[in-house]
Amino acid sequence: MSKGRAAPPRAVERVGVSEIYGSIQGESTHAGRPCAFVRLAGCPLRCRWCDTVYSFDAGEVLTIDAVIERVRALGLPLVEITGGEPLAQPGCAPLVAALCEQGFEVLIETSGAYPWDHLDPRAKIIADLKCPGSGESHRNLLDALAILRPIDELKIVAADTADLDWALAKLRQELRGVAATVLWSPVHGELAPADLASWLLRERAPGRMQLQLHKVIWPEATRGV
Repeated sequence: MSKGRAAPPRAVERVGVSEIYGSIQGESTHAGRPCAFVRLAGCPLRCRWCDTVYSFDAGEVLTIDAVIERVRALGLPLVEITGGEPLAQPGCAPLVAALCEQGFEVLIETSGAYPWDHLDPRAKIIADLKCPGSGESHRNLLDALAILRPIDELKIVAADTADLDWALAKLRQELRGVAATVLWSPVHGELAPADLASWLLRERAPGRMQLQLHKVIWPEATRGV
């Protein structure tokens, strides 16, 4: 640096945000816990049954400090960063690190199509294994999914028994021995929960079944839950 020349200002990280709100965690092993949700905007995937298509828009651009201020105002120690696809935004990683530094327990819900090895290791990953019925199974990062940690979770949303059989084959082959908790969910209106339960019992599939608790509590709400 030349003598007398000021150092350039550090770039301020920003993220596009669809919504920030407090709710009851509806999925994962954390279901039922009060949680602050940061829904980042934008998603390159187009899963057939997506229920947050409103997050595809650019959203409101906020600095990381502004996001943390809004999260802190909610007064909830558990924070989930979701989307959209949060990892599609370069600002997601510094946001995760900043929340961890502030002492929040951080969950990242991701499609499983973007790498997460650059994230603060204190954050817990909830990654999808996209089944063929979603239309996005070609996006799965199987090598990354295979090394999910015991604190992480692998979510499988199935539309039918063909999806279930496909996912079970992945768990027995490419994902054999995965340490993360496996979560099975039915697509609402396509696979009856009782049918999923019967299949899990018949196949002795690993993991646990889950339903979307927030949709049970607020069946008519489409945002902010």
